[in-house]
Amino acid sequence: MICYRLHCTVGHEFEGWFPDADSFDTQKARGLVVCPQCGVSTVEKSLMAPALARSAKAPSIEPADQVLMALRAIRKEVESHCDNVGDRFAEEALKRHDARDDGERRSERGIYGTMSDSERERLEDEGVDFTPIPWIDRSES
Repeated sequence: MICYRLHCTVGHEFEGWFPDADSFDTQKARGLVVCPQCGVSTVEKSLMAPALARSAKAPSIEPADQVLMALRAIRKEVESHCDNVGDRFAEEALKRHDARDDGERRSERGIYGTMSDSERERLEDEGVDFTPIPWIDRSES
């Protein structure tokens, strides 16, 4: 079984359990994956940190290496599922927040980028949801 964190175009987040990774795609294509709060069937997977499992026979991995592996996986997921808006992050995040408040429904990819401390404070003051990501330099990934 695999558990995905999902979100609908309205912005509700929820979990979905599937027998395997292909089952989510199959069920989504058939319109069977719906938001339990609003019934919208336009549902996407949210960014999740990978679960690191270790079998008894697996070689021991140092905690620092585990963290590095997880950070690499996060970077790969973000880069493949989101658009890099660079230093325009705060501006773009605020636009999306305002559009959602106006009731606009958009099926957009996520965004990532950089912002200053003052821009971070502004987004927090405006009630914009965002999550700082521990980003490692490409030379470390």
